[in-house]
Amino acid sequence: MVVLNVSEDIEAKIRRLRELGKASAEPEPPIAPKPAPAKKPPRRPRSIGSIRAKERKKRVILGAAIILIIILAVSAGAYMYLQNRTASEISKARAKKLAEVNTYFKSSVFNNTNCTKDVIVIRTKLVNQIVNAKTLGELNAIDVRDYYDFALKKYNACIEHIQQVESEKQLNITKAQKITEIEASFQPFLSMPLPDAIKNKAVTYMNSLEDRVNSATTPGEVNAVNPDPYLLELWRDYKFWRIDQLAEQGHGSVILEYNGVRELVSAADAKAILGGILDYKELMKYRVLKVQWVELSLVLPRKNIDGAFLSPGDKIEIYIQGRNTTSIDGYFELVLLPVQEGTISVSESQSQSGSSSTSSSTTYGETQSSSVSPGGNTMSDSSSSQNTYSNSQSSSQSSSASYSYNVNLAEILKAIAAGKIQSSDQVKAELNAYGWKVLDLEKSTALETFDSNTPMLVIIKVPSIFVPDILQNQNYVYIAKVST
Repeated sequence: MVVLNVSEDIEAKIRRLRELGKASAEPEPPIAPKPAPAKKPPRRPRSIGSIRAKERKKRVILGAAIILIIILAVSAGAYMYLQNRTASEISKARAKKLAEVNTYFKSSVFNNTNCTKDVIVIRTKLVNQIVNAKTLGELNAIDVRDYYDFALKKYNACIEHIQQVESEKQLNITKAQKITEIEASFQPFLSMPLPDAIKNKAVTYMNSLEDRVNSATTPGEVNAVNPDPYLLELWRDYKFWRIDQLAEQGHGSVILEYNGVRELVSAADAKAILGGILDYKELMKYRVLKVQWVELSLVLPRKNIDGAFLSPGDKIEIYIQGRNTTSIDGYFELVLLPVQEGTISVSESQSQSGSSSTSSSTTYGETQSSSVSPGGNTMSDSSSSQNTYSNSQSSSQSSSASYSYNVNLAEILKAIAAGKIQSSDQVKAELNAYGWKVLDLEKSTALETFDSNTPMLVIIKVPSIFVPDILQNQNYVYIAKVST
C-alpha cells in the first residue's frame, strides 16, 4: 500500500510538471500596447545585504528544484518499474484466464450448433471481461467455472428442448403411422359385405385403438397398441356368420378353399377348422363358398369307378391322378353299360337217353340127413343137392337237341320306345335293373363279366365349383366309395 501511495504521489507530481512545461512552452499571446505609465519616482539603490539575501534565496530555490527533480526522476523510475511489473503479472493472469476459458468452452462439449448461440454470447462476455480487466484483483475475481456452468446449463436446456420437440415430432409421426397401419389393417375387413352388428363392432374396435394411440405419451406406448387380436375375433365372427348363411343353402355343408385347394365340409367341421387358427392373416386366406350341387356325366373305364360296384346314393370321393391333395366329395347316381355290352348271345344244347332190362331165375334144392347113437356114441350122415335155372332180357333208347339265339338289348329298348313290341310291359319288367343284376351276379359268383377297361357312362353329383377341375382332368379321374 505504501508503494502504491508513493507511486501515486510521484505520478501526480510528474503530471503537474508536465502541465507547467506545457504552460511555459506555449507562446504568450501578444500584449496590446498599454499606455505609458506615469513615471515612477526612481528607486533607491539596494543595499549589499539585501542583494546577498536575494542570491542566497535563489540558490536555495535552485537546490530545492534540483532535489525535487531528482526525487521525481527516482519516483518516475520506480513507478515505471512497478507499472511494468504489474502489467506483466496482469498479462500472465489474463493469458491464464483465457487458457482456462478455452479449456472449458470446447467445441467437443458444445457440439450442437443449434444450441451454441447463448454459449457464444456468454463466452464473448467472459473474454471481454478478462481482456478489459485492469488489475489482478479484477482478473482474480472472474470465475470462469461459473460462466461455464451457466453456459452449460443454457446449452443443456436448449438440447433438452430440441430433444423434446424432436420427441414430440417423432411421437406424432409414430402415432400417424400407427393410425394409418390400423386403418389399413381394418380396411379389407370393412370392405366385406358385413352384417350391421359385426360392422358396428369393427368400427368400435378401430376407434378404440385409435384413441389409445392418440393418448399415448411415448413411442413405446404407441407401438404397444396391437390390432391383431381384435382383427382375429372380427374375421372369425365374419367367417362363422358366412358359414351359417351358406350352410342353410348347401344342406348343412360348405366349401372351404385354402391356397387353391377346395374341400367340402360340414358347417360344424368348418367352424372347428377356422376356430383353431390364431393368426387373422392366415384366417383371411380361407374362403367359405356355397355348395351348389350339379349332376355330371363321365365316361370312365370300369377300373376307375370302383369296379362299378356302386349303388345310387352312395357317398363317393373323386381323386385326380397326379394331384395328391385334390379330393372332391360327391354322390353316385347312376352307371350305364355300353351298347356293345347289351348284346346277349346264348347257345343251348339238350340230349336224352333211356334203357330197360329184365331178368328172372329159379332155384331148386334137396337135403337129406340121418343120425345113430349106439353105446352112447352119436354118428350122423347127411347129403344135399341144388339146381338153378335163369333167364335175362335188356333194351336201350337215346335222343339229343341243340339251339342258340342272340338278343340286342339296345335294339329292344328302341323297339319298346317305338311301341313295336307286343307285351312291352312284360319285357320292361324282365329288363328292369338288368345292369345292376349283372354286376350283382359278378359279386356273388366272383366271375368277371365285363373287362376292367370297359368304358361306362357314370352320372355323379358334385359341387359345381369342382366341375372345371373334373372336366380338365377327366382322363385321370378315379371314383372311390366312402366306406361307413
